[in-house]
Amino acid sequence: MTAVEEPAVAAPAAGRLARFSFNQATATGWGLAELVAGCVAAGVPGVGLWREPVREYGLARAARLVRDAGLRVTSLCRGGFFTADGWRDENLRAIEEAATLGTAELALVSGGLPAGSRDVDGARERVADAIGELAPHAAAAGVRLAIEPLHPMFCADRCVIATLGQALDIAERFDPGTVGVVVDTYHLWWDDTVYRQIARAGDRIAAFQVADWVTPLPEGVLLGRALPGEGCIDLRRFRDAVDDSGYRGAIEVEVFHADLWSRPGPDILAAAITAYLTHVG
Repeated sequence: MTAVEEPAVAAPAAGRLARFSFNQATATGWGLAELVAGCVAAGVPGVGLWREPVREYGLARAARLVRDAGLRVTSLCRGGFFTADGWRDENLRAIEEAATLGTAELALVSGGLPAGSRDVDGARERVADAIGELAPHAAAAGVRLAIEPLHPMFCADRCVIATLGQALDIAERFDPGTVGVVVDTYHLWWDDTVYRQIARAGDRIAAFQVADWVTPLPEGVLLGRALPGEGCIDLRRFRDAVDDSGYRGAIEVEVFHADLWSRPGPDILAAAITAYLTHVG
């Protein structure tokens, strides 16, 4: 039988891999069934999933696949984009999908400035209003809305929330079990306040994602991430700070890079595990 029909079951994770999670975006060419089987074979306990490939595979089918394999879905990416038409219905669908997959954490990328606007403060307040509208639905579904700050170079078109402090300013208006934040090293390493903000975040940290920053950046800046240890970020300092805040959840390796994506999925996973154990875990 195929892995989809009769998935292998993950052995209980032990030791230094116990918190490791492999984010699906790190190997975009790897089909979901193959990714799940690869994680099980490697003893990986968790996966971070993305809505588009899950929807392509089939939501109920994907939920059954990861559940039967004994894997934990550590996060679902993504909701947000609150300036887009139909944002409310789209985010309600994202909450439902997260609940179906059995993950408590839905990452939110807020979206950029509305067309023609220069009012970044107003755009951030719009994010807070939108989250306030979604929060009761998320709480009822057992899903936490995880506000993810992106590097300020994405502020105009992708995410007006650029620092962990800005994310916390919104998250703190709500119950920490309903609205939290994502700590992503790629987006936050440059901020001289980030370690104070991590300590401030405490139990609001919903997800911790690691990737390194390399230069020169490629033409597609979003694809400038690298595996841990290949760039300039002090990843162990981030790990220590997040742990000191009380976070005990998964640590996701999430890397977008065309050269990495060109490699076979099992090779990417093996490289991610080695990088994590060497530079993070």
